[in-house]
Amino acid sequence: MQIFHGPTELESAVGTHLGFSDWHTITQEQVDQFAEATGDHQWIHVDPEKAAAGPFGTTVAHGFLTLSLVPMLTQQVYTVQGLSMAVNYGTDKVRFPAPVLVGSRIRAGVEFLSVTAGASGWRAVSRVTIEIEGSNKPACVADSVAVLVP
Repeated sequence: MQIFHGPTELESAVGTHLGFSDWHTITQEQVDQFAEATGDHQWIHVDPEKAAAGPFGTTVAHGFLTLSLVPMLTQQVYTVQGLSMAVNYGTDKVRFPAPVLVGSRIRAGVEFLSVTAGASGWRAVSRVTIEIEGSNKPACVADSVAVLVP
């Protein structure tokens, strides 16, 4: 875990890889709960019997479920102290190169791309790569944008 003391210290990390989160196992229960929350009940996610005969041999996590885990995983990599709040501003260039099979373990690697001062705080952009254990392709690559308010 890297600890930065305010946004100006975070600027020194631009262009560096900050490290990796812990491994997280994707469960069918997690996929089912995401399907309930979003209304996306496609069989490839929620029907293990039908998915067993499908292209991946099992159910797979929703791409947006994988993306939604970015905050949980990245908070294991770094933190910025001395803020009143940090707000998710969005994501840029999101891609899902490989499916996440239920039962797979994933982790996030974080590289800092930029930190820019603005009227409402600092805008911090990090490239988050969600890796799948044992796979040569990532599950997700996204440039995550946060506003850091001192």
